[in-house]
Amino acid sequence: MTIDIDSGPKVMGDDGEFHVTDEAVDLSGTPAEGWIALLLFWALAGVVFTQFVTRYVLNDSASWTEEIARYLLIGTVFVGAAIGVAKNNHIQVDLLYRYLPATPSRWLSRLVDLLRTAFFAAMTVLTVMMMQKMGSYQMTIVDLPMNIVYSVCLFGFAAMALRSVWVAKVHWQRGYSVLERPDSTMQDR
Repeated sequence: MTIDIDSGPKVMGDDGEFHVTDEAVDLSGTPAEGWIALLLFWALAGVVFTQFVTRYVLNDSASWTEEIARYLLIGTVFVGAAIGVAKNNHIQVDLLYRYLPATPSRWLSRLVDLLRTAFFAAMTVLTVMMMQKMGSYQMTIVDLPMNIVYSVCLFGFAAMALRSVWVAKVHWQRGYSVLERPDSTMQDR
């Protein structure tokens, strides 16, 4: 069997140089949570860089950087998780759906959508209840209320709940979910 090396995409020009062109970057579909998570991530990077400079360059570590970095990481994770819900690409087990008939598979998929939405809604309510009980509890080193951190978690859970409702609506409208057809995405309509 011979392979024709000229049948694939051409990356070497006639001049013998390597030519590659990048695709245009389109950020128009980036959800609001994506921009907030990016902002939190870059704030985290700035704090970690400050921690590195104060510890290893100035040899006088700033104690606040470790605590703030921890809280920014928590915020990045909770807000970023809403992106995973919007793309419907969290961990899932779709083996069962391969062997179930179409009707039970569809109803089980709807149940998963309902339970996911209920879970995120319950976590939103529980976070509000916890914030009310925390009252004026302060951070350990920085003199700020701990509810700042929990409000970012609250935002993340609320965004996950709203995105979960949206995902369930998309699944209902198109008649199948990613569980039933693992090769599909949220953009398929």
